[in-house]
Amino acid sequence: MANGFKSGGRSPGTPNKTTTDFRQLFADLLYANFDTLQADLSALEPKDRIRALIDISKFVVPTIKAIEIKEDTKEDNQITIHVIRNNDDL
Repeated sequence: MANGFKSGGRSPGTPNKTTTDFRQLFADLLYANFDTLQADLSALEPKDRIRALIDISKFVVPTIKAIEIKEDTKEDNQITIHVIRNNDDL
């Protein structure tokens, strides 16, 4: 880094190749073991099955952050919702 100027590296918005590759490998692993995974999940108690599905889903479905709604005293009574994505989802 010369004089505070960053050079090299990924351009903004370029996906991380390692993360993309890992997600594909994980998806392939789940697909290849789907029948075994389904049998193992079926053998669990309902509460444990739900917990396992939630834990697995974190690798597939983006995590959504909670939103805060502030009551506004304006006459138009509009609600504005800002969606904030995790850095992992970019």
